Amino acid sequence: MRRILLSALVLLGLGLAQKPKVVVATGGVGGVYFYYGTTLAEIWNKAGVAEAQAIQTAASIDNLLLLENRTDPRSGTYYCATTLPDSAYLAYTGGHDRFKDKPAKSVRVLFAMYPNFLHIVTREGSGIRVLQDLKGKRVSTGAPGSGTEVEALLVLQAAGLSPKDFAKQERLGAQESANALSEGNLDAFFWSGGLPTAAVTELSASLARKGQRIYLVPIDARSTVAQVFQRRFPGLAEVGVVPRAVYGTRADTPTLSFWNLFVCPASLPEEAAYALTKATFENLAALRQAVAAARDTTLENAVKFVKGTIPYHEGALRYFREAGALR
Repeated sequence: MRRILLSALVLLGLGLAQKPKVVVATGGVGGVYFYYGTTLAEIWNKAGVAEAQAIQTAASIDNLLLLENRTDPRSGTYYCATTLPDSAYLAYTGGHDRFKDKPAKSVRVLFAMYPNFLHIVTREGSGIRVLQDLKGKRVSTGAPGSGTEVEALLVLQAAGLSPKDFAKQERLGAQESANALSEGNLDAFFWSGGLPTAAVTELSASLARKGQRIYLVPIDARSTVAQVFQRRFPGLAEVGVVPRAVYGTRADTPTLSFWNLFVCPASLPEEAAYALTKATFENLAALRQAVAAARDTTLENAVKFVKGTIPYHEGALRYFREAGALR
């Protein structure tokens, strides 16, 4: 309580005339972004550092477009967002089609959140064991405008495949994809999310009740796909492991891993960025209680990409220096 009261005084102490209105663009229900962003908004409101509201979106690319196009400093309204680092990199550098004519140069990192793992989800007995087995299957590549879709299309390209090789391509979010697979209307789906992702956990339980078992398609560190990603996104793409206990798979599954970023616009006042960052890291217990993946939201991890392509917001950097995470 004392920490929250102290955070509530930060804006007054720093001289802000009024609280900023912060809209947190998250992701779809069933994904970690939605719960993480919703909890951040609650923390900031309780701490009194912003009038914060979380909204459901298609995730990364959609979020970055909102940040760029809907932020309005004149009215004190700022769109902040959860995003995958590869999506943010492509937007910032103009490497994504939606940002080709106008790169997202106003994006600033507040902190790195937690690692995402690429899930290529199917069930045992589907005939899908490796990426090439997706040919002729009904596959969802993620919601339009999502980081999942960006990663799925890049993975397929690296594997010598395209959605044209599918019997049917769907573009669904995590919960919709999981429901469709459980009901037999989909053979596999791509999803990039933290561990565990609720929609995938629920799918595993649903399949188990039918005497079936979930299966995650592996991407090995020595594979062409992994090597292509690591060359294209140096320092951003790694190969991690989804432990078998997470979703009840028969074995641990190697797959691509990316650290999620929380970003805000450069126009967010420095005092506000400082206050938001301070309130977040002084209330990590509440964040971790609500979102399991937030166990990896730490001061040390928050500054992982300070020397990366996308700049950090100066307000966030000031807090991290004071907290001893940077020197």
